[in-house]
Amino acid sequence: MAIKRTIGAAGSDAKRLKIHNKSDKPDNVIEKENEIYMKCEAIERELPSFLRSYFVYLKGNVLPMSRLAYLQDVRFFFDYLISNTSLTDADVPKNIKLEEIRELTSMDINLFIDFCRKYTVDDGDKIIIYENNNKTLARKKSSISVMFKQLYRDGFIDNNITDGFDPIKVPKPGEREIKALQDDEVMVMLDAVSTGSNMTPHERKYWEKTKLRDKAILILFLTYGLRLSELQQLNISSFNFSRGEFIIYRKRGKESSMPINQSVQMTVQDYVNNERSSIAEETEADEDALFLSLQGRRMTSRSIRELVKKYTAIALNTTKHNGYSPHKLRATAATSLIGRGNSIYDVQALLDHEQVTTTQLYASHKMNVKRDLVKDMEWEIERKDND
Repeated sequence: MAIKRTIGAAGSDAKRLKIHNKSDKPDNVIEKENEIYMKCEAIERELPSFLRSYFVYLKGNVLPMSRLAYLQDVRFFFDYLISNTSLTDADVPKNIKLEEIRELTSMDINLFIDFCRKYTVDDGDKIIIYENNNKTLARKKSSISVMFKQLYRDGFIDNNITDGFDPIKVPKPGEREIKALQDDEVMVMLDAVSTGSNMTPHERKYWEKTKLRDKAILILFLTYGLRLSELQQLNISSFNFSRGEFIIYRKRGKESSMPINQSVQMTVQDYVNNERSSIAEETEADEDALFLSLQGRRMTSRSIRELVKKYTAIALNTTKHNGYSPHKLRATAATSLIGRGNSIYDVQALLDHEQVTTTQLYASHKMNVKRDLVKDMEWEIERKDND
């Protein structure tokens, strides 16, 4: 099916997007990929032409979202050179000269990374404070390093200055704290979405209209450990209940068939037949979308994330701000599957981890071990017992 959608500015400059899809991918997946591609192309047009081979490298060697993140980092670096240093005479990134880049040293890059730790942006009516952790700083460093290495390989600069970039310490995989719901917390969350318990009157009013949709979303995350993007792109046509399977598109556009169990079939069909059918789709492009907002539009990644944080906050008995993201439900699925004795390699395949070492992290996550260690260290209770 070909879909049409207006893109760009309103008025005479607006253009209609038309998709002639000859692939097996659904139109909404093609549209999302094209959206990322167009954002990358737009940033590239803002940057100097001597970076052309860097653009080609990113396009062919990194995932689309990583390509976009790298380009955004490079543009931010060039903006920094213009606004915060005297290292260039340019007024916009595109006008920065190769000769000016050749004069940059490792120290200049290290100062830029240090700047990225915390900075402010004047947004007109407000000042926004940005604070980045070492993981984000490491990605920014990687973006700039790849750019300079490419310029060096192409002969645009004489020295590979990346050797002088300061190291950034990030937690090793085994040192990262894995946040996942415990099984009893999962039950509290599912009870909340089923009954509306532990909700404010305002939340219950909205919940009455979306409870079947919300439950289907949570069950899909918990059962398959889906990525947010994988769930957001789901269509009604993705599901074949007679065959007991549905199709998702993973990283690098890989098509993957997922088996449907009884819980998933029950919750998804309940939503489609009794809740979604009462919502009028806003546009032709939204007709096949599985998860709709009350306005009849395909749910955005942001709205799904906020939904998950709301319900996980109930499970954790904390504020919505401290609720878990969909990625933590992916971790919940992984830890639960491994905890039930499933093969690490089978779990790796289900969650689409590129390396089994990633899956092994969830096997080594033993929050109960910590609880067992401290359960007998009841200093205050023992003190009172001795009084």
